[in-house]
Amino acid sequence: MFGDQAGSVELLWGGRERPSRGPKPALSLERITRTAIALADAGGLGAVSMQRVAGELDFTKMSLYRYVPGKSELVALMIDMAMGEPPAAPSPEAAGRPGDGGWWRVALREWAEALAAVYHRHPWLLGAAVGPRVMGPNELGWTERAVAALADTGLTGGEQLDAVVVVNGHIRAIAQVSASMGLDSARAKEPEQVMSAALNELLVGRTDRFPAVSAAVASTGADDTSRDQAWEFGLERILDGLEAYISRGRRG
Repeated sequence: MFGDQAGSVELLWGGRERPSRGPKPALSLERITRTAIALADAGGLGAVSMQRVAGELDFTKMSLYRYVPGKSELVALMIDMAMGEPPAAPSPEAAGRPGDGGWWRVALREWAEALAAVYHRHPWLLGAAVGPRVMGPNELGWTERAVAALADTGLTGGEQLDAVVVVNGHIRAIAQVSASMGLDSARAKEPEQVMSAALNELLVGRTDRFPAVSAAVASTGADDTSRDQAWEFGLERILDGLEAYISRGRRG
């Protein structure tokens, strides 16, 4: 089924840890993967190569090939380790009980916040975790946690998965903008502040040509409480839409 991704399947799900031949290994998949993640965190995914990782570990590149067939398999391991385990579900006391219309929202919001934190710690994930590939147990665990939050809402299985895709898409989009602007994790949820500053400069002397944008930017600057916090605004509107859809289904 996975074709040329069989190596990634074995590494992620088969529990292969040491080479099948040769002397007792001095390396481990965990050490190799952590080293590669450190390189990616510092210089992006392009900074990761089998040669570079081997050099950081003071081993030859051929030594690494006894553990990892190639870079694509290494990136698969990096993604799963960087993702880590998903957050624990909130207690029922946090917002009623599962299925009462409130718990799922608290659970999905906490999931979204935790996922955003992962993307901001490891911006290279945004480019690495795309396209057809093998998901590891940690990454699949994140999907499990989000879908489980919606299990008692009355949504169909397909709707639950679609809802998770929509929330994930919003989190990724904001993280992508933040990463492209070089924002650190403390400011990553508010990339619109940087965009507003840039727009202010562009709009000087051009308000007649762009009256709607000028009015919106001016209003944002005049009243800090009305500042468009894109991350928060978007997530809340998505959750509002899901809540309305779920409520409509229950009434029907």
